[in-house]
Amino acid sequence: MLAKRIIPCLDIDDNRVKKGVNFVNLEDVGDPAEIAAEYERQGADELVFLDITATNQKRSTMTDVVENVSRQVFMPLTVGGGIRNLNDMQKLLKAGADKISLNSAAVADPDLIQAGAKKFGNQCIVVAIDVKKDQKTGQKLVYTHGGKKATNINAIEWAKKVVALGAGELLITSMNKDGTKSGFDIELYQEIGAAVDVPIIASGGAGKIEDFVHVFKEAPVDGALAASVFHFGELTIAQVKKQLKLAGVNVR
Repeated sequence: MLAKRIIPCLDIDDNRVKKGVNFVNLEDVGDPAEIAAEYERQGADELVFLDITATNQKRSTMTDVVENVSRQVFMPLTVGGGIRNLNDMQKLLKAGADKISLNSAAVADPDLIQAGAKKFGNQCIVVAIDVKKDQKTGQKLVYTHGGKKATNINAIEWAKKVVALGAGELLITSMNKDGTKSGFDIELYQEIGAAVDVPIIASGGAGKIEDFVHVFKEAPVDGALAASVFHFGELTIAQVKKQLKLAGVNVR
């Protein structure tokens, strides 16, 4: 069995790491390269770097920041935000990204997933899906543009479609859980895990070590992503991995 991955996330806005709750009220956390270097020291398995305002500002992801971060770390780096075409992907891979994360662009042009997978390989293409559950209908819908635009796309069906198009991995964020520290959305990951056969990274809701144990024990996910608990020093990656090992979860 493959070892489970612990993955910090850097949400970048104006060259700084930011963090909010439910995708709003962003708070400055610090310099991306410095924070990335600290996570390297702590033993993070991967790093996800998301330029959270690139799509809304209709600009490309900041390749200079990606270059600075990639110089600080040896772990795999997944980069997303503002990617519109194969050329954007190529630039980021040259800047030091190992994988490309597509979200809004994939919804706008699903063929981009297939084109990226064909040119760079399935393992390079991660589709990020921001999911919000409608409290009245119970529907799990896809949101784009940093969680600001609702679609009528069913998240489970979308997950199946993007995998069929060539996505090698899914990064699933529960918007209802994002920044709340109330635990991962186990039900969501169980549903998506039953629908697809590619690695899934769970994102949104990590608040304590037990949350990581629960998501790995109860849902078919391969990685758990968190931001706030690591950024503000509430937990270290080493603490999380130690507890996971004690709980019988295979980690690196």
